[in-house]
Amino acid sequence: MRSVEQNAFLAMIVAISLALAWILWPFYGAILWGTIIAVLFAPLHREMVRLLGGRRNLAAFFTVFIIVAIVILPSTLIGVSLAREAVGIYGKLQLGEIDFARFFRQIQEVLPGWVTNLLDHFGVASLGELQEKLSAGLVSGSQYIATQALTIGQGTFDFVVNLFVMLYLLFFVLRDEAKLSKRIRDAIPLLTEHKQDFLNRFTIVIRATVKGDLLVALLQGTLGGLIFWFLGISAPLLWGVVMAFFSLLPAIGAGLIWAPVAIYLLASGAVWQGIILIAFGALVIGLVDNFLRPLLVGKDTKMPDYIVLISTLGGIATFGLNGFVVGPVIAALFIAAWDIFTASRQSVGADGTEQ
Repeated sequence: MRSVEQNAFLAMIVAISLALAWILWPFYGAILWGTIIAVLFAPLHREMVRLLGGRRNLAAFFTVFIIVAIVILPSTLIGVSLAREAVGIYGKLQLGEIDFARFFRQIQEVLPGWVTNLLDHFGVASLGELQEKLSAGLVSGSQYIATQALTIGQGTFDFVVNLFVMLYLLFFVLRDEAKLSKRIRDAIPLLTEHKQDFLNRFTIVIRATVKGDLLVALLQGTLGGLIFWFLGISAPLLWGVVMAFFSLLPAIGAGLIWAPVAIYLLASGAVWQGIILIAFGALVIGLVDNFLRPLLVGKDTKMPDYIVLISTLGGIATFGLNGFVVGPVIAALFIAAWDIFTASRQSVGADGTEQ
């Protein structure tokens, strides 16, 4: 049994750790992405250390510079362009240039009779009701955008602060990678084999989630945005980002965006554009996941689609956009912990001795 002093010391460690987590919580996004990027670019940093003759400070500096050049700056430029397109779409909604009621009316005109009857049965096919719901949605959207406009200055300041914290942390995590890894391994109170297995799975999941899922989503969103631009559909960057977001969700995918747009094109008389979009969406965008994900992730690291879907949605609902990484990582670590526990139990016989 532990002594009173040992219990008090353990309680003090837990309390201090919780206090530190509470203090750092406002920057959890910056800390999360600093850690994730460090894990992803650790091989590049090791190569830089080798090329620079072991000068870890200089290697970390050049690695962060490369990350800023190929990740941070392009993401910022895309974000600015995306904001402009979103404002443009909102302006068209206010001026009535985008008429959702006309969109649904054109869809209804080409729907089969049994589909229209089914919609009538559920009270969905009434144009007056649709227009009323659309008006209410536009009012809600106006209120949301007005609220965001009031806080945009504070949001910009928060973004700059979090970016600085992320890059600052990234530099030192890359530079002190070996020391930090050793200290974490030494501090985890698990058996050596369990500890190594757990940390290995954590690294694999981080790389699989970001390198696999995120890159596949970015590629699908890019392809979707390009085909929208080629077909002359307004705000292709905005729709490309939306498709990339939905591509993170297994069994849903970018088809939730391009398929309704293709139906609208067919219904509005743009038959060839609709056919091209359907063919490109099904044969190019839809097949990217099947061919590219196994190359980037590997079959051994892929979780079941239903777990990825639920954990991604739950992560986004709890942590915002950061949740698309946090959710699957927590789910994967949960599975890893129980796999390790089950394996350790199976290695012990019924009499309590190891088999």
